Amino acid sequence: MPQIPGKIHELTVGQVAARSGAAVSALHFYESKGLISSRRTSGNQRRYSRDTLRRVAFVRAAQRVGIPLATIREALAELPEERTPTKEDWARLSERWRSELDERIRQLNRLRDHLTDCIGCGCLSLDTCVLSNPDDVFGEQRTGSRLMEERRGTKGGGAA
Repeated sequence: MPQIPGKIHELTVGQVAARSGAAVSALHFYESKGLISSRRTSGNQRRYSRDTLRRVAFVRAAQRVGIPLATIREALAELPEERTPTKEDWARLSERWRSELDERIRQLNRLRDHLTDCIGCGCLSLDTCVLSNPDDVFGEQRTGSRLMEERRGTKGGGAA
């Protein structure tokens, strides 16, 4: 891994990629989504401030636990003067995300527990199918195969 001298305050995209473990394409993507920023040199090359390394680490850690990029961007935008997140920032934001993650875990556990109910069925159209019709929401709206009618209506240009 290339070492960055302490007197250098800006990093190339390659240096950020090497130090952060993120691919160059990921860094470009993060920048396009407003998660990190760079300045352009007169030769139109990106230069990142050193604190970009911490922002990238923050983004990648949040992604690993399933936080959507839009939510990460909102969290970073809340920081004063768009500064680098600190340990305290992470603690505050991760506490806010905890309930969202707990709900996802509950949903995944429910899907896992009901997965064996559908194995071998093949039709996925049972009235009580927890995968294609959780809580029978379609049955509350009307009888019949609502999904089939909607698919036919959108492909054929008219309602069935």
